[in-house]
Amino acid sequence: MDNYNYLIGGYKMSEQNIERACTTILVGKNASIDGSTMIARNDDTFHAVAPHRFYMHPAVKGEKGRILKSYLNGFQMELPENGYRYPAAPNVDYKNLGYYDESGINEKNVAMSCTESTYGNERALAFDPLVKDGLDEDCMQTAVLPYIDSAKDGVKYLGSLIKKFGSPAGNSVLFGDKDDVWYMEIVTGHHWVAQRIPDDAYAIAANQVSIQQVDFDDTDNFMWSEGIQEFVEEHHLNVDQSGWNFRHIFGTSNEKDRHYNTPRVWYGQHILNPEIEQDPESSELPFICRTSHKISPDDIEQILGSHYNETPFDPMGKGSDADKYRYRPIGLNRTQNSHVLQIRNNVPEEISAVMWITLGYPTFTPYIPFYANANDTDPSFNNTSMEFNFEDAHWMYRALSVLVESNYSHFIQDDLDYLIECRRELRAQVAAIDEEAKNYSGEELTNFLTEKNHETVAAMREKTKKFMGKLYTKGVTLSKLTFNMDRNL
Repeated sequence: MDNYNYLIGGYKMSEQNIERACTTILVGKNASIDGSTMIARNDDTFHAVAPHRFYMHPAVKGEKGRILKSYLNGFQMELPENGYRYPAAPNVDYKNLGYYDESGINEKNVAMSCTESTYGNERALAFDPLVKDGLDEDCMQTAVLPYIDSAKDGVKYLGSLIKKFGSPAGNSVLFGDKDDVWYMEIVTGHHWVAQRIPDDAYAIAANQVSIQQVDFDDTDNFMWSEGIQEFVEEHHLNVDQSGWNFRHIFGTSNEKDRHYNTPRVWYGQHILNPEIEQDPESSELPFICRTSHKISPDDIEQILGSHYNETPFDPMGKGSDADKYRYRPIGLNRTQNSHVLQIRNNVPEEISAVMWITLGYPTFTPYIPFYANANDTDPSFNNTSMEFNFEDAHWMYRALSVLVESNYSHFIQDDLDYLIECRRELRAQVAAIDEEAKNYSGEELTNFLTEKNHETVAAMREKTKKFMGKLYTKGVTLSKLTFNMDRNL
């Protein structure tokens, strides 16, 4: 997969020449199968090999003078003296690649995921250029998640930081709590818009400006940077005869978008709304979508691990090369972690926040549920080595991914069966933990959930090792270094 090429306008564009890119899914509570809110994303990095770890950042109280400093652009800011506990999935080599805490749910059950690169157009950037040493995505999660009490509060807080420090890149940020899901798009040095996802809707975004018509009279569902309307009017940025379409005003719509970005949105919407016919290269795919199908974590995992399955565009399929490499898939070898941040409304608040996360390719590896109300993570997740170490979750699940892909036609059905069984076991495990958790409260509950997280990790580690052994054994029979003539020779 690292050698994928994408056909754009008759020539090939190598994967290595494309910027960092991710795929986002957001689901309102009435659109989900159980009343949960869910925000989800693939973290696709610059490099195929970029080890990540998953750890719990402790709460801080009364620690004055803490400075957050970017290793990438020199940005720095003083952090508040008090902050909530939160899990994070950063780079191991943070001094060279940046922190990128990526995703987490703080102890107030507020979820945040960021580093969805989003590109504003040159017309708007000409008048509000990016700020070279501003608050970028490598520090954004660390600067915001420990200090917010709701999803809407997250938008306000991040907006205040962008006003103060500026942004050196276009970024989109996801926030969720038990009631609300917000999507925020930062498109120039200081300007942004955020939209609340309706309770009965879902949205998918893929590295383009996604928000469409903005209603400035509806402050319950839209927020925006100070002065953005005046900025657009002053610099004649609205290209439409009527309305105020954020995507049209600030976004891009070019050949690269039509092969790298919009097809991912098209395919995700195809999975959830297969009855709707759409063009995968359309720049007008809707942002806010509704479906009669109730959305589960399984649906989101399917989309985040997908590669245009059952279409001519599947790079693992049987289509022509022109079709197989026409569009960039959603699931990649560069996906370092894929997560679904779920805030449930059908269980007590103390156990409602669950992070489903995989550190392998989301196409081939299971999403493991971690209760966010915990005080640490298993060492196999929080102590990842820079070099291959089979005891690390990052390396073990990526090794499984490479093994399955290397003999795709022979191993894929085995892998699908393994993933189905993992989902069955893990859903049953969550239900059992929910029930047993009724016997605990306070610190005892946190300790109990921490222990159960460790048990889940251990069970999945043993299951995965056994499955890999099965594949290796099967692989021996697939060798081309064989010759059948006489059983005695």
